[in-house]
Amino acid sequence: METPNPNETAGATYKFVVSTAAEAAAVIRDRLGPEARVLSVRTVPAAGLRRLWSSPRIEVIAQSSPASPAATPEPESPEALPVAPQARAQGARRPAPSLAQLLRRSGLSEMALARLQMAPYWTDLAAAPIHRALVEVGDRLQAESARRWKRAPLDRVAFLGSPGAGRTTALCKWLGAEVFRRGRSGHVVTVELDRPNAPGQLPLFCEALGVPVHRYPAPSRPQSPGGFVAFDVPSFSASNPEANAALAGFLSREGITQRILVINAAYDHASLRAAYSAGRGLGATHLIFSHLDEVTQWGRLWDYVFDRSLEPLFLANGPSLTGDCEEDVFGALIRRTLAAGTEGNDADSESAPAQGAAIRT
Repeated sequence: METPNPNETAGATYKFVVSTAAEAAAVIRDRLGPEARVLSVRTVPAAGLRRLWSSPRIEVIAQSSPASPAATPEPESPEALPVAPQARAQGARRPAPSLAQLLRRSGLSEMALARLQMAPYWTDLAAAPIHRALVEVGDRLQAESARRWKRAPLDRVAFLGSPGAGRTTALCKWLGAEVFRRGRSGHVVTVELDRPNAPGQLPLFCEALGVPVHRYPAPSRPQSPGGFVAFDVPSFSASNPEANAALAGFLSREGITQRILVINAAYDHASLRAAYSAGRGLGATHLIFSHLDEVTQWGRLWDYVFDRSLEPLFLANGPSLTGDCEEDVFGALIRRTLAAGTEGNDADSESAPAQGAAIRT
């Protein structure tokens, strides 16, 4: 870890590599002062075989405040006093969990938690009653992740995903919303390149919607004003970018700039990250999470929403070809993340509200 020199000019930038978000927050507040600004946060996996048994570390880049020099670390705190015997008596009420504990319990990743803990408002949040702090965290999470997306209509869009991502189901849900809710018309083009692309239930579903399905080569432009063309393309490889050359070439030749990445949210973290990186490599512009009905903790999805590179379209939380999707992505994540953190909490109800009671969206 690079340690800042108190004699250096304020406003300098430093990189810290620490084990936990709490350690990062403490180091930055002690060394750079309470007004320090966090520039970036990312996880750093252990190198080589150590990654099999070592937890990833957190790399933080922070900048000291130009207005105040870096602070000198305070002396180490004395050891905690022993717990009074009566507090250990049988039936004694357990202390209410801290805000950080509740957020970890909800599944919020260390990277997302670090963004909150290193913010100047965290000290006030941690000291506030839990029910008020959760409301404020919801507002802060939405402010951190949301941006003013243009929400331009999708008129020529390809659905991208690795095998098992639920790409065709997500396409059907999108078609149902466009036709039934928004009254749009269009057609679907199924594409086979260097690998087969089984359409599954797509042709039957499109027939019920009145949406024509063509095999490529086919008209690749909307056939009516305000219409759309959806391209059902083969799945990509999340582990071998070279295997996606044919798909990347097709998207480029056809000039398809709107590309929706579908990710199976039930995958483990490594598979999620690999699929996300592969989709970014193929020029994805929008994001859909599928299989949310199989996920108990939604908190880890904040890492991808915080990235702000892909516009979230909806969360697919069921196998139905119509419905079972949540278009208020930020609101759904806030409700499920913060409510999950309060489950199983038997502390004082004034400190920990009932599930979902303190969530404002």
